[in-house]
Parts: sequence; structure tokens; C-alpha cells
Amino acid sequence: MRVLLLTVVATIVLAAGVWARSTILAPAKEFSMPMGSGSLYDLKVTTLAGKPADLADYKGKVTLVVNVASQCGYTPQYAGLEKLYRELAPKGVVILGFPSNDFGGQEPGTAEEIGQFCQKNYGVTFPMFAKVVTKAGQDQSPVYAFLGESGMLPQWNFSKYVVDKNGKVEAFFPSRVAPDGPELRAAIEKALASSAQ
Repeated sequence: MRVLLLTVVATIVLAAGVWARSTILAPAKEFSMPMGSGSLYDLKVTTLAGKPADLADYKGKVTLVVNVASQCGYTPQYAGLEKLYRELAPKGVVILGFPSNDFGGQEPGTAEEIGQFCQKNYGVTFPMFAKVVTKAGQDQSPVYAFLGESGMLPQWNFSKYVVDKNGKVEAFFPSRVAPDGPELRAAIEKALASSAQ
């Protein structure tokens, strides 16, 4: 009986570990996008300053897309994102921040307030865009509708998508994976090593 109980517990622990790893980083092959879904770089957005922007400007780069918030327990990740951006921008990596109030109402501010907060507290220089809805539904941002075709949508603030040079989702990481996390760095390096078509 004791051996059976230990076997059951070991099986549950192993299964939980596999599930946790799969939610941290799903391999690129699990992100086969539907035919005709296009590219992230086909989309047009609005900057935090309210100006139109074309994501085609980032084609040929590796892009890290992050849904950000100013009043979240993960908000200090802004510092790590900025550090990562300054380090990897010369290699062809860009970070795109999309403020969202979807989770816990943790991004209630105006665009001006968000911009001031990011500059004052974290010296953010990576591109920031107008507040968006990440959750599925009629108000969902086209950016997150596209990213959601990977089968993964943010469950909280500071979820991260690695997008390859052609605008396809390469990997997804939940909030708890920090900007300096080795698994995130590995996914970015892998995407950098691939050729743009």
C-alpha cells in the first residue's frame, strides 16, 4: 500500500512538473500558425503618444511583445526589460510594451501617466503603445488576436511572446519568467539565429 501511494504521488509530481514546464515555454512547433494568419508585422497600432505606428518597421528583427501594467507585483520587470532592450537592441532585438488594464485593474492610468511612470521609475526607452485589451472578445486588440492564434493568451500582466524576424510567434512565457530568465534568453537567441525570409 505504501509503495502504491508513493508511486501515485511521484506520478502526480512528475505530471505537475511537465505541465509547469510546458506553460513556461512551449516549443516553436506548437505555435504553427493557421494558413493566411499573416504576420505581426502586417499590423498597424497607435503609440503611447497617440501617433499611428506600423509594426512593419520591426520586420527582420526579433520582437519581444509584453503586456505591461504600472501597479502590478511584476511591474519591477520593467527594469529587466529595459536592461535586456539596451543589451540586445544592437543585435536586432526590439521590445514592444502594450499597457493593459485587463488583470486586476492594474493599469488604470492615462497614456500620459503611463509614459511618465515608465520614464521616471525605469527610464524606459523601448517602444510603448496605447493601452489595449488582450483578452479574447470583440474589444481585443488585433495584436493580441494575432498572438492568440498561437494558442496562448496572457493570463496576467507581463506575459511575453518571442516573435521571429518574419512576424511569427516563436515562444510564449508567462509573467513569472523574468526578463533575464535563461529560457527566455535561449528563445531570443534561437530566433536571432534563424534567417528572415
